Amino acid sequence: MIEIIETGSFNTVQDLGRPGYRDIGVSASGAMDPLAVKIGNILIGNDEGAAAIEVQTFPFKLRFETDSVFAVTGADGHPTLDGRELLPWCTHVAEPGQILELRQPPKLARAYILFGGGLDVPVLMGSRSTALRGGFGGNAGRSLARGDRIGFGTVSDALPLPPSGIAAVEPSVALRDVFPAVIDGVLPIRAIVAGEHELFASDGDTFWGQTWRISSSSDRTGYRLSGEPIKPSATVEMRSYGIVPGVIQVPPGGEPIIQMSDANTAGGYPKIAGVIECDLWRLGQARIGSRLRFVRSTHAEARAVEQAVARYVADVRRTSQMVKRALKAMA
Repeated sequence: MIEIIETGSFNTVQDLGRPGYRDIGVSASGAMDPLAVKIGNILIGNDEGAAAIEVQTFPFKLRFETDSVFAVTGADGHPTLDGRELLPWCTHVAEPGQILELRQPPKLARAYILFGGGLDVPVLMGSRSTALRGGFGGNAGRSLARGDRIGFGTVSDALPLPPSGIAAVEPSVALRDVFPAVIDGVLPIRAIVAGEHELFASDGDTFWGQTWRISSSSDRTGYRLSGEPIKPSATVEMRSYGIVPGVIQVPPGGEPIIQMSDANTAGGYPKIAGVIECDLWRLGQARIGSRLRFVRSTHAEARAVEQAVARYVADVRRTSQMVKRALKAMA
């Protein structure tokens, strides 16, 4: 069990989300950086989708009330346990009374704290994720608050861990040949042309050619981008359509909105493009004020990236299991 002793707004319990309910108006929610959640859970021995804490406002502190295996993944920066710096993307063991602290990371937006057995909050519609707009899921449907106490579930892979822990090479390093490099502080995000792209005529080139900035009017529902507005060449009346994370809509003001983890389930603004799914975790780690540009992609490229990420996840899982089984054999 843990007790929250310091937290800011919008820090919540998240897992990999609750897909399958958009037809009744329920957003999937889930971690903004699902890859960080998967890798942390694999290292610990949880199911990949076990519930974790998503920290996006810092500093954040919690106290362990019971022995626990845990890992911190996601944002750059070193967490501390009783003031001692810890290696991120690595398993650690905490004793009752010890305090884990996460400070403001230098560049990235969100950190994830994974615990052995996952956080034991109710499962609603197949997920433990917090839906803030709906006020359900997670820890009573709200952000974490000082004094909250949350227990752990059961570890599904109860193999031993080495005293020094098990670590993984973080995705930004392990997959640096798969994801375009950040150049001069501009994050390249791959996207595929969407249904109403042709409506924007020459403004379509403006969309792809300029550098956008994530505005302060952004959250887990969507990132609103600041830049030179783009407008359709003609006024169109559209029916509402289903929306998933990654869809890039253009409202009347001409500044695009990228739908994120808490994406609306339907909308009627023209769609100019859609971010490929495997680039969404990089967006999830982009802070307010970050600059980005869109790079035209294809379905074939999106599939190739997906396969590369799957190989990385499988390699972390295989290596982790090999280490644990070797330790068990030596015991």
